[in-house]
Amino acid sequence: METLFIACLGSLVLGASMASAQDTPAVDPPVVVVQGEGIVRVAPDQAFVRIGAESRARNPKDAQAANAEAMTAVQQRIAAAGVPKDAVRTVAISLQQEFDYAGGRQTPRGYVARNVIEVRVDDLGRLGEVMDASVGSGATSIHGLHFDLKQRDATEREALKLAVADAMLRAEAAASGAKRTVDRVVRIAEGAPVSIVRPEAAAFRVAADQPAPTPVAEGEIEIRAQVTVTAVIK
Repeated sequence: METLFIACLGSLVLGASMASAQDTPAVDPPVVVVQGEGIVRVAPDQAFVRIGAESRARNPKDAQAANAEAMTAVQQRIAAAGVPKDAVRTVAISLQQEFDYAGGRQTPRGYVARNVIEVRVDDLGRLGEVMDASVGSGATSIHGLHFDLKQRDATEREALKLAVADAMLRAEAAASGAKRTVDRVVRIAEGAPVSIVRPEAAAFRVAADQPAPTPVAEGEIEIRAQVTVTAVIK
């Protein structure tokens, strides 16, 4: 009878211990959350420039015809400079009536026709030549010049790698300050979209007698990436 009592008491104690363990909430491991930034600066190897031709006449048909002739000549000169057809696209065509204003009245003056193309230049050494050729054949404006990279995706990925490496160094420094070490990374989140800082190029109008060649300084393109890293520390 005594043996039976002891066995029953042991079962009660074991059951109480299991119940206590199940009621204890799980404790999340300590983590550190840091941000990292990666910056890559490279020289551009591609340029885009918008070239326009503007023509005026007393009637719309003549203005349009003159403008078509001018832009055809511009595109022929661009092709002669080595720019392939798939690197040229039309971005704007317009025909508008113009007026003179005097004494509170407007008087029709004529019509102005405009045609704007965007040209991709893959050989930056010939960018000035392309612009000068355009001007010499009838272009009246050059604007929207900006530089880019042919393999920009690869450069953006490199910036992301640097951002993660920067975040890891920050995580290790934060953990060390708390007398701990980084155990493992549990989350990596890309921050704001990868930003691209291009050299600025002002818009300018050109004259037919502009001296050649036009000097162009492409500078550097800066690509920035940001990430947020969450790491378990121990």
